[in-house]
Amino acid sequence: MGELVNNYFSPSSSLGSPGIDELQWLRPVRPGDRLTVRATILETKLSRSKPDRGLVRTLVEALNQQQEKVVSFKALNFMLRRKSS
Repeated sequence: MGELVNNYFSPSSSLGSPGIDELQWLRPVRPGDRLTVRATILETKLSRSKPDRGLVRTLVEALNQQQEKVVSFKALNFMLRRKSS
């Protein structure tokens, strides 16, 4: 999870997360395995009370070196919005 946070979300725009849903460990992960993570944006929603931020729901999946899915979960993250030009 630390690698995902450090390499996927921008520290300047991520405001944290209330948690994850539907966590599935599908196969064992062993020392020496090489994992690839893919993230798919499922939904974005603007905050009604704070117009400078929104919510992003993401499906996160990790695959091992045989391209087998080893873990899957849905994350909800609070993010700052870009300023409109």
